[in-house]
Amino acid sequence: MRKNIPYGRQRILEEDIDAVVDTLKSDFLTQGPKVKEFEENFARYIGSKYAVAVANGTAALHLSVLSLGIKKGAKVITSPLTFVATANAVLYAGGEIDFCDIDPNTLLIDINLLRKKLSDAPKGTYCGIIPVDFAGASIQMDEFKSLADEYNLWLLEDACHAPGGYFFNSSKVKNNCGNGNYADLAIFSFHPVKHIAAGEGGMITTNDFKLYKKLLTLRTHGINKSTEEIEKNHEDWYYEMQELGYNYRLNEISCSLGISQLNRAEEELFKRNQIARSYFEAFKNISEIQLMNENLEGHAFHLFIIKTKKRNKLYEYLKSKNISPQIHYIPVHLQPYYQNIGFNHGDYPIVEDYYQDCITLPLFPSLTEEEIKYIISVVKSFFYE
Repeated sequence: MRKNIPYGRQRILEEDIDAVVDTLKSDFLTQGPKVKEFEENFARYIGSKYAVAVANGTAALHLSVLSLGIKKGAKVITSPLTFVATANAVLYAGGEIDFCDIDPNTLLIDINLLRKKLSDAPKGTYCGIIPVDFAGASIQMDEFKSLADEYNLWLLEDACHAPGGYFFNSSKVKNNCGNGNYADLAIFSFHPVKHIAAGEGGMITTNDFKLYKKLLTLRTHGINKSTEEIEKNHEDWYYEMQELGYNYRLNEISCSLGISQLNRAEEELFKRNQIARSYFEAFKNISEIQLMNENLEGHAFHLFIIKTKKRNKLYEYLKSKNISPQIHYIPVHLQPYYQNIGFNHGDYPIVEDYYQDCITLPLFPSLTEEEIKYIISVVKSFFYE
């Protein structure tokens, strides 16, 4: 196959282009009606009461941490198996980051290790937890909520990999990732390789009205125009900067694209699951491959990850065949910056062991049947030749 196959790619249809063109012809390119429409549609899809659109997923993390009231030096726990932005956001706000190792089967934070970490620490050491829905697998948020309540911690769910994913709580009730039933806030990303591609963009969901209002203010320079909330009441041009905020708005163009993409989110999710099913079936009898997350129930399949002791050779072989795999992720604590602030090799052995063997195969809705068969044949040829 001559055309290169990336690990992820946006799917843009004529309806997406038409939506963007309509906005380009409208009166608003920013701060117009499409932002509110996207927020309302997304909240309805996820099942939360409120949603706030922001510039990107990192901005969503940063504003969320600020809204939760993190104090300078306060410590937050997250997974070392995530993109660096998850941990960085805590540092942006003046907090300190700590990690908890993963469950080798789910690749999510191991709640038993987390419980031990909290019980071993002096009371008040931590202020919050950021669980990560990695690769599309859903965190069992009801269990994390119980643990967080026990230690009086807030919960911020990083659901960037899992819009449309879900889990069943202890009462067997289905809960969508980020629906606000357990986490104080949840965040999503609309980067081109994600489920909903808006070019860039992020979303914060919550069921807490006070947090929602706080996010709206922080998103736009800390400025408030509400006549009920400003300290003075002048003409309609009057506004007040009531706290130090940011310009983290999302533009109308991205929101229009996001709305269009959201309209077919379930169709795209179904396609992701079909591709994952094809991979599982094709690779299940290859002894040198360890398949991850074989239970399709509730999985959003942002990524399809396998483990093999021949990871590096497989990586180069796939590239030689015009297939571009990826590695998700280099554990955050192994990054030079985090090494410089005190983390070391060996701190989290389970995620480090995972990192040595993991590789991400292409998975996105616009993969053709021909491409899927080609990827499968190339992987098989590597192990069987």
